Amino acid sequence: MADPCQPQPHDDDTSGSTGGAASSAVVSVQRVRASTRLVVADEVIEEVPVALSYNGVSHAVMLATPADLEDFAVGFSVSEGIVAAPHEIHDLEIVPGCEGIVIEMQIATPRFLALKEVRRTLAGRTGCGLCGVEQLAQAVRPVPRQRPPATPVELAAIDEALRKLPHWQPLREQTGASHASAWVDARGQIRLAREDAGRHNALDKLGGALLRSGVPVASGFVLTSSRASYEMVHKAACMGASTLVAVSAPTALAIRTAQDAGLMLIGFARPGQLVAYTYAERLRGDLPGAEAARKLM
Repeated sequence: MADPCQPQPHDDDTSGSTGGAASSAVVSVQRVRASTRLVVADEVIEEVPVALSYNGVSHAVMLATPADLEDFAVGFSVSEGIVAAPHEIHDLEIVPGCEGIVIEMQIATPRFLALKEVRRTLAGRTGCGLCGVEQLAQAVRPVPRQRPPATPVELAAIDEALRKLPHWQPLREQTGASHASAWVDARGQIRLAREDAGRHNALDKLGGALLRSGVPVASGFVLTSSRASYEMVHKAACMGASTLVAVSAPTALAIRTAQDAGLMLIGFARPGQLVAYTYAERLRGDLPGAEAARKLM
């Protein structure tokens, strides 16, 4: 079995976790540069409809990249509140079909009965976690609050992870079109990473992998290659994270949600710089190069 804590190639993967579908496809394109036109082969990321079914009842259809689908199913189920933990999923089977992939799950009876009471149908564009919400009150759900004490995070660890993240993105290297979410330990070492065309899907895949592996999520931090929306903060909190680092901007609702959840939210993270929006007092140390910058002042 491959080590889940090492980068894994996903192209041409036909294992059960992909439903027999490849994560990318090769197409013929015309590349134009100045006055030159070339017909070349190009690799593009794949999206397929993925239906999540619980106890024989289809609940959601999302467009997702067909890789790490078991992780996706577990992460989605927990972050959406369908189950509280992976052990409440008694069976999981990935069934490929002509029109997409069905993930069949058998969940605990009390959870299925609760699901029937609050059922919503998600007609998902790429990773859109709120499509099909029937009432406004369902759009912003209660977020679990982290139990103190939260783990401090070294600025140098964030910087180290940002520099290494591209090496954990084989799909992005091949296609230029994937988002990634990674779990980083206290030393700044990336231990798990998942990719998808949708940022929500990538985070659900990471959440599922973490929950299935039993990693103490709050002992490190979650790093995402996207912006930090409310949904990203909510999903990070549901997987037990105490810090979410995003390379782009957060929304105002995401900041308020992170504050309520006790989650440190960082945006605009680049090597050598970042912006802390909540709980900045948990940051420790300096970013690399800070001492040299102080000497120039």
